[in-house]
Amino acid sequence: MGSTNVGNEIAVVVGATGSFGKTIVSRLSKAGLQIIAVARTAKALDELANEYPCVTPCVTDIADDSSIADIEALIRRTVRMVVHGPGVPVAGDILTAPTALLSGAVNIKVGGMLRLVRAVDAHLTKGSRLVAIGGHYGFEPSAYAASAGIANAALVNASRQLSLAYGPRGITSHIIAPGPADTDRLRRLVKDQAELLNITVEEVLANIKAESSIGSFTTAEQVAWAIAMLLDPEADAMTGSTLMLDSGRRRGLP
Repeated sequence: MGSTNVGNEIAVVVGATGSFGKTIVSRLSKAGLQIIAVARTAKALDELANEYPCVTPCVTDIADDSSIADIEALIRRTVRMVVHGPGVPVAGDILTAPTALLSGAVNIKVGGMLRLVRAVDAHLTKGSRLVAIGGHYGFEPSAYAASAGIANAALVNASRQLSLAYGPRGITSHIIAPGPADTDRLRRLVKDQAELLNITVEEVLANIKAESSIGSFTTAEQVAWAIAMLLDPEADAMTGSTLMLDSGRRRGLP
């Protein structure tokens, strides 16, 4: 990866202790960034900080407005990048998903991104990146992932609005949209689907893989690569757009 000189600048990573988050922290630390790692569990954050000396833990809930002050209090340098990557409950189909979970998912994805941006606003500079992870269900609705689809679709709109608002300052906004990844979270979903459909876990996994044109899941390493690539100055031209890492699942145009 060829990047600009990030020096001792900061990346703030929300969801840093998850399957994607830990890999993203690793990649950005190798790029020379100091990391403010945001999650709700102190134990998991302490373990991450023990592994990566560049990590400063921030125990807070991005779904609550109190997170703005919690994050801002730890910032002492220029924020080069924010990465918003919390997971949301899948919550079933559009006819049965509890409305509270649907609105909660939007609060976490969109509200959380806005809280994160407001926390770092005074520390952003020309070339800073606002990055949100919004899965491909925001573009390809799925019968079993209504909350994720609705929240991620709203996140895309929010990212485009951020690109307009921050563009005059030379700050860009980006969506990374991965397809399903073989994580513990997916395994829990697959188990529920297998029981509902009365088939095996292996059959559900095979069906999900078959949705990909290359018969593959997306990996955390691929997502981390794409995020680190956005540090390059050439990524300015991508502001407001979505980088699809769905392993060929999207069927729609454009």
